Amino acid sequence: MDVFVGAGWLATRLADPAVRVVDVRDEWEYDGIGHLPGAASVPFDRFRSAAADASGMLPAPEDWAALLSAAGVGTDDHLVAYDDTHGVFAARFLVTAYVYGHPLDRLHLLDGDYSAWSREHETERGAVDRQPSDYAARPLDAAESPLVGYETVLEAVREGSAVVIDTREPAEYEAGHLPGAVQLDWRDLVDEETRGLLAREDVEHHLAERGVAADRRVLLYCNTARRISHTYLVLRHLGYDDVGFYEGSLTEWEARGGPVERD
Repeated sequence: MDVFVGAGWLATRLADPAVRVVDVRDEWEYDGIGHLPGAASVPFDRFRSAAADASGMLPAPEDWAALLSAAGVGTDDHLVAYDDTHGVFAARFLVTAYVYGHPLDRLHLLDGDYSAWSREHETERGAVDRQPSDYAARPLDAAESPLVGYETVLEAVREGSAVVIDTREPAEYEAGHLPGAVQLDWRDLVDEETRGLLAREDVEHHLAERGVAADRRVLLYCNTARRISHTYLVLRHLGYDDVGFYEGSLTEWEARGGPVERD
């Protein structure tokens, strides 16, 4: 089953006990604006590290397990996440789930966010009564995990052994980027009208323009690993298997004195 699923697909499965829908918007949006029927609320700021020096980084495994247990998510459920920001916050949630052992073929991003869903489908307000689960975090080992560290990225930059993608906006890229990195704003792959992913041929066109090919090693970074989450899911959706996720991103890179180019 695909990483990206449409509203039509999800609408027919909302009553399926093996499908769990998670809303990662702020609580006030969930309560005040409405949410998908049956969706659990897991706000974005609750699944980031609480450490002062780890802005945007992964939560501790035990914190993640407690969060998903409280939301009633089963370890092997089909997990569908959404936000109201073209999927970028929901993508971060799903990458976290993957790193902590949730099967990739059971992780899905709603293709089109809450605004797109609400145009044609039912929504509801108020809390959802979920029976807590006993979710177990099963962190992937180093060989399986997409996470890459500073030294790995530094070696790739020096040797030119991978396509390094900067998923930030052009102005951010021009202000400073990893040497040799290509610029691909994650939103370049989003259709502003549908609020979901561009047509496959358009996505592949953007990638080909930048020399990003499925047979090459790809490393992704942004500032704090949020925007690369969306691009990571897009590449996996397209069949890219060798995609590295630089969790520390530019925040760690600069803190450790990594080389930076400016345009």
